[in-house]
Amino acid sequence: MGSLSIWHWIIAGAVVLLLFGGRGKISELMGDFAKGIKSFKKGLADEDKADEPVKTDPKTIDHQPVPPPAASATPVATAAPADNRKVG
Repeated sequence: MGSLSIWHWIIAGAVVLLLFGGRGKISELMGDFAKGIKSFKKGLADEDKADEPVKTDPKTIDHQPVPPPAASATPVATAAPADNRKVG
């Protein structure tokens, strides 16, 4: 009961031959799939090379502190508090 008969091996071999061998549409599909994976990996490798920073001289920015605003004689208006009461 636990062993595979000759029919199991024949069916498994036919499936493998159908997927990876012969001149069928499925074998072409598997070949295209493999090419797609290879080009995807190549694209990732190219992207990693593009992400490397270009070595340039760092730029410095002169920082000048902003003077605090002058106090005005007119008071600043504040917004009215929101009404948070429950209705109903």
